[in-house]
Amino acid sequence: MAPIGIVKCMKIYRNIKPEVAEERGNITMLFDDGITVIKSVLIITSKKGSVRANHYHKEDSHYCYMVAGKMEYFEKGIDEDNSKKESAVLETGDMVFSPPLRVHAMKFLEDTTWIVLATKSRKDGAYEEDTVRVPFI
Repeated sequence: MAPIGIVKCMKIYRNIKPEVAEERGNITMLFDDGITVIKSVLIITSKKGSVRANHYHKEDSHYCYMVAGKMEYFEKGIDEDNSKKESAVLETGDMVFSPPLRVHAMKFLEDTTWIVLATKSRKDGAYEEDTVRVPFI
């Protein structure tokens, strides 16, 4: 039995559309569950062919929203072998949730800009203290 709080499969949100589209522009809600507290927001750029992550977080969870570009996202449980990994290609307008205790990695298929909404602060070494690096992809 998995510990409480571990999500056992990827959560992908596809082609997120604006809630409001009008002559002044659009408003798109990326996230609002009324419960989760977001403590850090990052904009990250990644070059085509690069790989990021290859780690898991002890407590942090985050949503990765694709502003522009394309990546392949990989995920598995910390105790599962690589044959259990899941993958999905994310494109502009897609978002993926990375829960704690799930190994994840990203391979960028195009130059990509993405936003990370994280539940833990990244200040004063908190990110590195919460991150466990593992060989994955």
